[in-house]
Amino acid sequence: MKPRGLSTELIHRGEDAPVRADSVNVPIYETTTFLFENADEVRRYQEGTVDKYLYSRYANPTIVVTEEKIAALDRAEGALAFASGMAAVSTILWTFLSPGDQLLCSSAIYGGTFHLVNDVLRRFQVDVRFATIEELAEPESLFTERTALCWIESPINPTLRCLDVARVARACRAAGVLSVLDNTFASPINQQPLALGVDLAMQSATKYLNGHSDVTGGAVTGPRALLKRVDLMRRYLGGVMDPLAAFALARGLKTLPVRMAQHNRSAEAVARFLDQDRRVTRVYYPGLASHPDHEVARAQMTGFGGMVTFEVPGGLDGASRVFDRLEVVRRATSLGGVDSLVSLPVLTSHYNYSDEELARAGVTAGMLRVSIGLEDEADLIADFDQALG
Repeated sequence: MKPRGLSTELIHRGEDAPVRADSVNVPIYETTTFLFENADEVRRYQEGTVDKYLYSRYANPTIVVTEEKIAALDRAEGALAFASGMAAVSTILWTFLSPGDQLLCSSAIYGGTFHLVNDVLRRFQVDVRFATIEELAEPESLFTERTALCWIESPINPTLRCLDVARVARACRAAGVLSVLDNTFASPINQQPLALGVDLAMQSATKYLNGHSDVTGGAVTGPRALLKRVDLMRRYLGGVMDPLAAFALARGLKTLPVRMAQHNRSAEAVARFLDQDRRVTRVYYPGLASHPDHEVARAQMTGFGGMVTFEVPGGLDGASRVFDRLEVVRRATSLGGVDSLVSLPVLTSHYNYSDEELARAGVTAGMLRVSIGLEDEADLIADFDQALG
């Protein structure tokens, strides 16, 4: 064969051989496409008779390993990783809803999900029915012949209200309605949605799953038959996770159990301190006996999580004063990382809500939502003490 030119040698040298290094961590397959030996191998791939990869929007070895870890956490048949939590949410909704269908949705949900459902889905002739927490406590009467999917969240952002997930799931099964639970605030360590009976569990992998505030992602777990349909829609919409993000997520997952144990302990300590402080109007934490859904949380959760929400007098002005004084707790949105973060829901997750929508979600202007990180508990409590003035 004629000797190859230098450019060809630089481009192709060594890249046809498979990687066989014995690596502790999964390698990062940062490639868009994969090689085939011949046309017959391509045909057999399309028929599903050969285990190969074609294109990273469909599947990628790094992403697949990460999905296997997430599936193991949720005790699920499978998992799919997405470029963001909202990519996961939108892909599920586009997979299972058609014009004329009804979506039954909790009125207290993450703001991004609310706006997608309320502002976008309605434009495609999907009937959206929002149900209050009280209505979802007795869900059996909420379904109609057109109800195709029920979307719930527990614990709920930012009030940390908890729904009886098993009862909602049973009601959905009896009515032939697909049930989906956003499990972001709990994580698989504190709550197992599929074991409680829901059809699909969704999480923002940006939060506790990754745990270091450096990856944006989403995840969906459930039975293979349902995931096969979601996977096809993911290919169409293109919301797959990048291999580099999947690598970082897989690394973060290895420490999830020990991180969540500390989040749980520190958050409960902070919640109990705030609950006894007269400068605080109200504390929302499922681990407190004063929480309206404490018994529900005890029944379905093994830990109460690292999120604490509290109210102070003076509305947004009062909350802003405390917000501005915090020193150890950092002023930023998002949650679930090693750093403690504080946000004002009416200026972040629930910004642009009407007064009526805020009331339905149980969100007030005087709320501060705190993601308790891995700092020393005494330092965190001292910081809240000085910030309250």
